[in-house]
Amino acid sequence: MGRFVIVAFKPKPGQSEALAVVVAKHLEVLRAQNLVTDKAPYVMHAANGTVIEVFEWRSSDAITAAHANPAVQALWGEFAAVCEYVPLASLDEAQHMFAEFDAVE
Repeated sequence: MGRFVIVAFKPKPGQSEALAVVVAKHLEVLRAQNLVTDKAPYVMHAANGTVIEVFEWRSSDAITAAHANPAVQALWGEFAAVCEYVPLASLDEAQHMFAEFDAVE
């Protein structure tokens, strides 16, 4: 059964555009490795510039497999160069009953 995740990427200073490039290819790489479903991701911006992505892994086993996959590890290295992962709860929007974010086109 699929596993939905919500991840928040806070860009490092001056790295917003570079982060957008990595996020744009994120699911392409995961799909090429057969780790995620064909469902389209949702990508949003928080007011502070953090990028939020919602997507579906194929299974818990796919998540585990990603940690040993060289293509995924390389991609995660690109993320590490341009952002830090932050808890969703750290965003101001997450403090409201209905968290609202701006869509990324």
